Amino acid sequence: MAFAERIQHHNATSHDFMDKAWKYFHEGDLVQASEKGWGAAAQMVKAAAEARDWRHKSHVELYQAIDRLAEKSGEEQIQELFHFASALHINFYEGWMPRRMVRSGLVRVGELVNSLERLQS
Repeated sequence: MAFAERIQHHNATSHDFMDKAWKYFHEGDLVQASEKGWGAAAQMVKAAAEARDWRHKSHVELYQAIDRLAEKSGEEQIQELFHFASALHINFYEGWMPRRMVRSGLVRVGELVNSLERLQS
């Protein structure tokens, strides 16, 4: 897969996961909604990292990419938004997060996805 195709793939997958997260949320499957929210965030971080030729194959590299993106763009809020995605990822394994908190997390992940998409250019 070529460079531009990889970025587009991550973007498309991120948006697909975000759509599925809301679908699961509305069906009441908060565990799957949480994981798709995390997936949407992770895929968009991968797209932004790929656009800069940064590594993004592990959780550590995703966190490093978010830190670098926040520093280089001056958009520090993307770190905070990424924390919501991380909490959703944890909820996939634990299943303890109340519905209102999952909803809030998905809203914040949507903000993150939009911010990271803008930073790709």
